Amino acid sequence: MKKAKVVLLMTLVSVMLLSGCGSDSSNIDSGEVNAADIGLDNTAAENTETTVETVEQTDDSVPPEEGMVRSKLTNEWIYAELADTRPIAVMFPINEVAQPQYGLSNVDIFYEIMEEGDMSRQMGIINDWENLEQIGNIRSIRDYFVYPALEWDSIIVHFGGPELYVSDILLRSDVENINGTGTAAMGSDYGAYYRIPKAGVASEHTAYTSSENLLAAVDKAGFSLTHRDTYYQPDHFQFASVSEPNTLESADGAEDATTIDMSKCFPVTDSSLTYNAEDGLYYKFLYGKEQVDAETKEQLAFANVIVQNTSYEVRDDHGYLYFQMHDTTKDGYYFTKGKVIHITWEKDGNNGVTSNYTPTKYYDDNGDEITLNTGKTMIFIVKDGDEVIYK
Repeated sequence: MKKAKVVLLMTLVSVMLLSGCGSDSSNIDSGEVNAADIGLDNTAAENTETTVETVEQTDDSVPPEEGMVRSKLTNEWIYAELADTRPIAVMFPINEVAQPQYGLSNVDIFYEIMEEGDMSRQMGIINDWENLEQIGNIRSIRDYFVYPALEWDSIIVHFGGPELYVSDILLRSDVENINGTGTAAMGSDYGAYYRIPKAGVASEHTAYTSSENLLAAVDKAGFSLTHRDTYYQPDHFQFASVSEPNTLESADGAEDATTIDMSKCFPVTDSSLTYNAEDGLYYKFLYGKEQVDAETKEQLAFANVIVQNTSYEVRDDHGYLYFQMHDTTKDGYYFTKGKVIHITWEKDGNNGVTSNYTPTKYYDDNGDEITLNTGKTMIFIVKDGDEVIYK
């Protein structure tokens, strides 16, 4: 919100023109001021008080600087060239030994989804990534992470994956990814990754990259750095105005929700968030500790939290999962400003490749699309039937 407040208060002190009084210091000592002494004529002196009313202008549509636009991911003001830049979708591990990671402070949309072995994994959508000196550590992807990554027309940054289930989608001509393992079945690494060994930490948690490496990889691969008109669908989230945020105060069925406990959905990581009323954000925790960026030491915080109940199945004896990311029949929750409402969600799945890029939409129980608040969004995609605890 751009606020401009202009206050002009002009008061002309009553001037007493007493005959016989000069302009010596005795006039000042006695509180008397001669009009001539302050450069006013007698006409001006007769106007004893003039006040110009305070004017306040509030306009969410006026950018703080020329050339800025609202981000499609967060509704924050960003420069137009950044809005045209394709984000990266980075696969971050969630294992306790792999914490913390570099680049988390720049994540705009953060996804957490279960994988095999009761462990979850995270994917960060980062729009402003071209100046990051270190990103990661970076882990493997599952095919159901690819679908939300494509919703943002992202370049996918990952380090391998279960070849049997990810090869088909990763090798599609429209899916542009940078694969750390460099195997032909999942795409090339283009020389983007390096390792930083750490005592007591398995090598699978030591892969990193940087914006410089990624930019060189994108150039080598011939990927577009700007959004592709054929695939990008910018009509994604709907945001409330900054001056009139969505407080959920008058929403049907709204309940208080200052803590969000996801331990029944993610039993190993015990993911949770706690609401801070002072800044209106939910702060993220893992393993009972603050989840922070390794570089900035900032704790992850979100203006919006969405829980998306999703149909799933176990694919094989290894426990690999499948989540039905295209659906019209499932529900969930939307948390913001210390409140929660029940929602439903849908994502079109009937138009082939193009539908993979269709944004997932979220609706309240009246059938209206929810309005998010300006800022970052956390999205939990959970097994349908798992319990979300909030209070």
